[in-house]
Amino acid sequence: MEKKQRKKVKKPMSETESNDLDDISCLFFQKGIMGLFLLISIFSLLLRVAVSLHSYSGAGTPPKFGDFEAQRHWMEITTNLPIKDWYFNTTNNDLSYWGLDYPPLTAYQSYFHGLFLKHFDRNSVSLFTSRGYETHFGKLLMRWTVLSSDLLIFFPAVLYFVLIELRGVNILHRHCLTKLIKGWKNNNPAMMTTLACLLKCDQCDYMIERVADCYIYWTIAEVVGVASCLKVLSRLAPFERGIYEDYVANFWCSSSVLIKWKRLFTTNSLRFLSLVATILTFLPSMIQQIWSPSSKGLLYGLLNSSLAFYLFSFQVHEKSILLPLLPATLLAMELPGVLSMLLMHSALLSMFPLLCRDKMAVPYLALYMLSILLYLAPCGKQHIKKHLSRSMVTFSIVISYLCSLVLHIIYLTIRPPEKYPFLFEAMIMNFCFSHFLAFTVYTNAAQWMLSRQSTSRDKEKKLN
Repeated sequence: MEKKQRKKVKKPMSETESNDLDDISCLFFQKGIMGLFLLISIFSLLLRVAVSLHSYSGAGTPPKFGDFEAQRHWMEITTNLPIKDWYFNTTNNDLSYWGLDYPPLTAYQSYFHGLFLKHFDRNSVSLFTSRGYETHFGKLLMRWTVLSSDLLIFFPAVLYFVLIELRGVNILHRHCLTKLIKGWKNNNPAMMTTLACLLKCDQCDYMIERVADCYIYWTIAEVVGVASCLKVLSRLAPFERGIYEDYVANFWCSSSVLIKWKRLFTTNSLRFLSLVATILTFLPSMIQQIWSPSSKGLLYGLLNSSLAFYLFSFQVHEKSILLPLLPATLLAMELPGVLSMLLMHSALLSMFPLLCRDKMAVPYLALYMLSILLYLAPCGKQHIKKHLSRSMVTFSIVISYLCSLVLHIIYLTIRPPEKYPFLFEAMIMNFCFSHFLAFTVYTNAAQWMLSRQSTSRDKEKKLN
């Protein structure tokens, strides 16, 4: 007997689902959201090009030439040496000269970029002889590796996320997406301020930090895969540099004004302390999400855990503050406008000394002023005024911005005392750290409030 083939009958959409889809399509296409998305993308690309006209980290400063040379050298290593030698000290790979210390997936990214450079300018990645290679054409090719990474990886990743939501994949509930899209226009200032932070790092230092954010989950899988290879892990976690290297707005650097961690404790002790402090900081967020999981709680969990790692983990780079900014931007509709504004502002300020050392003060100040102007624009003003009704909040915001202005002026115009050459860096880092810490406390509390809201909704359902 022939088996009867049953035709699959699609269940009709409920009225609510149909309305949600109608709302999304209307907002996304009819009310200019798609046009807005394209406009922001084009605008951000133009900003990247404008920033790229300025100098960069290590320009014309032998023998190591800074971060530009690090990125170029990794392309040189990956395109000329076998994979097994990428992370190991050999006659052809001197790890003391910008040894590769990024995860394997980003090493492959360097490899493909290196092939691009090799095709158009072989001398730019030739083994040994290309060190300190700074021709105009070589620089242009390097800048294109950054722009192409944005165009091929970062922007499509953002768009793909939105499209998945529109197709009904349950990453975030559809009504959350609708709410996010409805608030997109009012939250452009927050997103554009995040963009300002990203621009200064990517285009000034040639660091592909933002692309690395797209690789987070892949990298976790890779680290598990290479866990047995301790030498590679030692390259990815350079403990010999100490618990902090430059002035970064985290706990260890900020508190070193009072407690000389490097003198009082061994590296092993500090590794253990930082591990415990980091775990204890993100543990409440993790417990809440396990106890009462939700899509919004997941975003808060990503934000709180990334803040925990920035504030307390071992050997944090200044640019690591970019990682918390990503989930913070996705939560722009949930966070008070003034609070997200302060976070973005503090993130900008925390990278100020780093960018000044790289002679990037002019583009920094230009983008800094742009971010403020975007907040003062009509759409930004409306969003902020909702949360400025309390005089205490307004007073705190004004004081914070005045302090920031003073710190900028002091750092640019006054020479620090000879006895304390890094006094102003320490002042900036402690100022920013206090903001990051307060923000972490608030967002953890906000995440736990989700559990109460969930419990209240469950009680209402039972009563009804």
